[in-house]
Amino acid sequence: MGTICGGVCGCRQNWEVPGSATRALFATSIGHVLPTVSRTAKALGLTVYTAPQLVDVVDDRGGRGLDRLLQKLARDLTAAEMEAVRIATDPPADGAALTSRLLTAPSLAVELARRGVTVEVGVLAEAEFWSVYQPIVALADRSVVAHEGLLRGIVDGREVGGGDLFFVAEQAGWLHRLDRIGRESAIAGAVPWLGDDDLFINFNPTSIFRPQVCLASTERVAHSTGIPPQQLVFEVVESHAVADRGHLVSVLEHYRSLGWRVALDDVGAGWSSLSLLAAVRPEVVKLDKGLVQELPDDGARTVIKAVIDLAHQLGAVVVAEGIETEQLAEQVAALGADMGQGWLFGRPVRPEPPVEEKEGRWQPVGVSRSR
Repeated sequence: MGTICGGVCGCRQNWEVPGSATRALFATSIGHVLPTVSRTAKALGLTVYTAPQLVDVVDDRGGRGLDRLLQKLARDLTAAEMEAVRIATDPPADGAALTSRLLTAPSLAVELARRGVTVEVGVLAEAEFWSVYQPIVALADRSVVAHEGLLRGIVDGREVGGGDLFFVAEQAGWLHRLDRIGRESAIAGAVPWLGDDDLFINFNPTSIFRPQVCLASTERVAHSTGIPPQQLVFEVVESHAVADRGHLVSVLEHYRSLGWRVALDDVGAGWSSLSLLAAVRPEVVKLDKGLVQELPDDGARTVIKAVIDLAHQLGAVVVAEGIETEQLAEQVAALGADMGQGWLFGRPVRPEPPVEEKEGRWQPVGVSRSR
């Protein structure tokens, strides 16, 4: 893996995109799928060996036939069927190693994605990544008090947004890796100019299997930067939090054990918002952008007021996202929101390298340091 360069320069990652293979083992307990694989492979002139719940396909033509097989299976099988099949390409001959390889083999859907058959994996394989930052202000005096780090990538001179990057990563089974890059890039890129401001960092709990292991490198990056732990706020989208609440709580407990704080994002977008707030007890609550932009609708006002009141009862501060006009800023402030984020206060930008020092700390060009 490359070095995380954060907001100063891009970093290229090695995604281990598979090359052509001359042999593939297909394994599944779904009875009707393997006969389809076998028939298709034979029709393409490939050598096929079968065993219970296993098909062994050998390509004597250097891999071109196997490439064609994968492309045809991508068209003939359903998404559910491809998820149910495991595939091991060019497997080892040793029995124990082969067993281990099969146990950790990706699904056919993931293998196809990594080979660019079903999605454009080149977006990740050739991308350089960096973080952009959007300011968060105190609504009382409009001073900048925090920044949210957002991941960006560039391929062949074209900028790719975070949504597209994470969609492709999830399809290719690389979500955990890109999520880690996003966390560490946001931290490293903020070092030259963050000062006393807080830094908001996005994460997806499904990318973290065991917090002590999966967050170890993020912890090392945070420690090496010298940013005080209490300035780091890790935020999770409400829809991700609902998926596995027990796992989320264990991840958040680990964050807090390191002195980091927790934010719950997009609150108000789902029916479970209030119960989730009580269970997670985040230090920061971020109101859903779409809900905020429905103001002054009476229904939106009622939901926002209920969320703000509960958040304050739990000791959390509230950030209203999606603020693009002075009218919206005044309305959410009147409802009790503490901070605001949106185009009114600044768009996500990639900070320039530090060029001046003010009050003993570096700052990037064009970023307000009012505090």
